[in-house]
Amino acid sequence: MAVVALVAGCSSPPPPAPPAAPVARAPAPAAPAAKPPSGRVSMATSEKAYRQDGARAIYAAYPDSIYKGKLPPLLHAIAVVETEIDANGNVRDVRMLRAPSHAPDVTARVRELIRKASPLPAPARLGTVKYTETWLVDKSGKFQLDTLTEGQL
Repeated sequence: MAVVALVAGCSSPPPPAPPAAPVARAPAPAAPAAKPPSGRVSMATSEKAYRQDGARAIYAAYPDSIYKGKLPPLLHAIAVVETEIDANGNVRDVRMLRAPSHAPDVTARVRELIRKASPLPAPARLGTVKYTETWLVDKSGKFQLDTLTEGQL
């Protein structure tokens, strides 16, 4: 018996197993496209179409500041604003094309409201967009955007 144990202890290890055949694997799924921080995306194909999406986003950001119904015949201020949006919907620039000189507070407030509403919907098809909007402001401080206005008395 001692001889069998001695011989068994001296034997060489079994040969290694042959390498396994390569396994075909499905390609890893592509990483999902990065979503803009707001999660809102505009499928607009023009500046004019993007205006609608931008106006809706601003209305959604400030529901208590929207003037309900037809605006009065005399408005406190009208501001024409050009807003530049990057590919993620972030406001890059706010430029006053027509500022109400008698109401500098309105100019400052409009700029602030636009910047605080950022990011607006990401312009997916446009990449970036620069659009113009007219702000119609009542003496109460409430406003309508020309794109979504209910009209004037």
